[in-house]
Amino acid sequence: MADIGLVGLGVMGANLALNMAEKGYSVAVHNRTVEKIDAFIANAGSLAERLTPCRTLAALAEAVDPPRPIVIMVKAGQAVDAQANALADHLARGDILIDAGNANFRDTRRRVHVFGERNLDFLGVGVSGGEEGARHGPSIMAGGDRKAWARVESIFADIAARFGNEPCAALVGPEGAGHFVKTIHNGIEYADMQMIAEIYGIMRDGLGLAPDEMAGIFAGWNEGPLKSYLIEITAEVLGTTDPKTGKPLVEVILDSAGQKGTGRWSVIEAQDLGAPATVIEAAVAARNLSSRKAERIADEKLFGAAPRKLDGAFGNRNSATIVLEEAMLAGKIAAYAQGFAVMAKASEEFAWDLPLGTVAKIWRAGCIIRSTFLDDIATTYEKGSAVRNLMVTEPFTGMLKATHGSLRRVVAEASLKGIPVPALASALAYFDFSRTARSTADLTQAQRDFFGAHGFERVDEPGKVAHGPWSNA
Repeated sequence: MADIGLVGLGVMGANLALNMAEKGYSVAVHNRTVEKIDAFIANAGSLAERLTPCRTLAALAEAVDPPRPIVIMVKAGQAVDAQANALADHLARGDILIDAGNANFRDTRRRVHVFGERNLDFLGVGVSGGEEGARHGPSIMAGGDRKAWARVESIFADIAARFGNEPCAALVGPEGAGHFVKTIHNGIEYADMQMIAEIYGIMRDGLGLAPDEMAGIFAGWNEGPLKSYLIEITAEVLGTTDPKTGKPLVEVILDSAGQKGTGRWSVIEAQDLGAPATVIEAAVAARNLSSRKAERIADEKLFGAAPRKLDGAFGNRNSATIVLEEAMLAGKIAAYAQGFAVMAKASEEFAWDLPLGTVAKIWRAGCIIRSTFLDDIATTYEKGSAVRNLMVTEPFTGMLKATHGSLRRVVAEASLKGIPVPALASALAYFDFSRTARSTADLTQAQRDFFGAHGFERVDEPGKVAHGPWSNA
């Protein structure tokens, strides 16, 4: 009998199945297109002996040792509902459906209750790390019933990435908590990638650096406080030559970025919770704008190209590299502070009791945003005291004090020369707004009262609703 079943042999599903088999587990596999099953087994090499091909869902259910855990790896949305419902017809009380794809956490919460009424457990498991992670060790964020998780915990712990001796897999909360955490992970990923792209744009268009020169700078940054997977692969990408043309590969790639929805979901949920995630919002908007290539070409002709050249604004190359590195670090702190604040608000709103220190820990390896930076975040949350915002806790407070000036210089100089830096600018605005004791919302409240009689609170009469004299006009 198989230890676990898996439905959906796309890139992620196939690699998860191979990962499980390599760790010694027997896996029953099924795919809607049965030809894919045969091809998968044929290419599995010596791992094929631990893989049981199942051409029907009934055969899959019969092949797995009860209580049956079955992983679903299909496209988010209706496909998950259809597959889960079809599977449920062949399952028994106590069996476990596991959605390990990118799912909207609200769908996961609904499915927990729908399948609970059919006496089936439903786990929503976020898996990060892409194709390579799925095959050799991803970061795994699970949400659902603790007893159901206990049935599969050893499997997921064994296939997960490891940081030191710790597996990067954990149950982070009930119901949709796992998929919510994965959604915010992806939102932070959007922000991180966009800020890297903006720094790249400054180097390319403002400083006139060639890709191989930038590759060396990013490789150097990967030895310091910015050390992370995304900085590491940026150096590799910039140093790669296109075998067809001999040009730097990045120069022959169309500047139109795609997205699969998780970044957008993170922004929607942040807005719904009233927790600002402005850097993530800017990153999502930047991807949307990037897809409008024809419009951007037309608008550049209409308004003229921006000057872009920075003409020694940051001094020599060495000093420019330092300023850009510090700006990147300051922006990164703001983005992560926002992401963790959104998770904290969701934890409160949905009574999840998210272990944010554990979340930071399981993101230290395997996932796309893995970095040494997360070790500091994990330590901060594990000190036991309440964390209102990462920006106001050490070591991040000290880092921001030392680097926000560079962020300001970069945003200012880029703006003056027409180099778009929406994520970095949003990070700066968030920092500045956060440290402004007296904001301009007094005028906003007066306006709201003028046109809608919404009322306001006076500074000399706290707690009392007041109206301006215009209300009597």
